[in-house]
Amino acid sequence: MLATISFFALAVFGLGALSVATDSDIITVPGLGQVPGAVAMLAAVVAFALSLWGSLRRSHPSFLAAPAVGLAAALAHLVVMWIAVAAASGDLIVATVVAGDLVRGGASLVLLIAAAIAAWGGIALRRTRAQHPQWPWERDEQE
Repeated sequence: MLATISFFALAVFGLGALSVATDSDIITVPGLGQVPGAVAMLAAVVAFALSLWGSLRRSHPSFLAAPAVGLAAALAHLVVMWIAVAAASGDLIVATVVAGDLVRGGASLVLLIAAAIAAWGGIALRRTRAQHPQWPWERDEQE
């Protein structure tokens, strides 16, 4: 759960920073509204959570799963964005242009990197078997 929240936070920060750095909007097509972006981000978060969950089910998950989780989240975002823009605009060419701009403009790369970082953190937490912190006297009761 922490890794999924971390992915969403890193993605929002990264996309905001990209927008500020390039002085442009992530999606520049007028009249689309916010729905395609919101639906695509929801799909990316769900894809991230499901693919990371699949990796964490193993007793000793590999850090090599982090790039795959990142790729799954970025591709889910791109595909759902294409579908959402095609549905909203009714034009396949506009949807393809938006998807191409996401890749060319760096938004897909930002999502891939954010997902890979968050997945690495989630895998690290699972591998170390991190638990809730305890006071010293709470540990004495268990021994």
